[in-house]
Amino acid sequence: MTISISEALDMARYAIALILQLSAPTLLVGMVVGLIISIVQAVTQIQEQTLTFVPKMIAMAIMAVLMASWAMTKIMEFSKEMFVFANFR
Repeated sequence: MTISISEALDMARYAIALILQLSAPTLLVGMVVGLIISIVQAVTQIQEQTLTFVPKMIAMAIMAVLMASWAMTKIMEFSKEMFVFANFR
């Protein structure tokens, strides 16, 4: 089975949108935690690099664990749609 260029672009667009949708919450949590810690560092004049890195990593890991089932559901839906599109029923 051959697919047209527009169909391939639609699949790629859908895959990129899914990647952005899955990564956005974790990245936003990291950004918010980093912003809060930067404000605290500016107020207290503490300039320790590990102070920003460790809390961001912990917050992002917690967010990834909390989102795991939702993300897996989205990935499974995407996989099913791609198999249906490729006629692998």
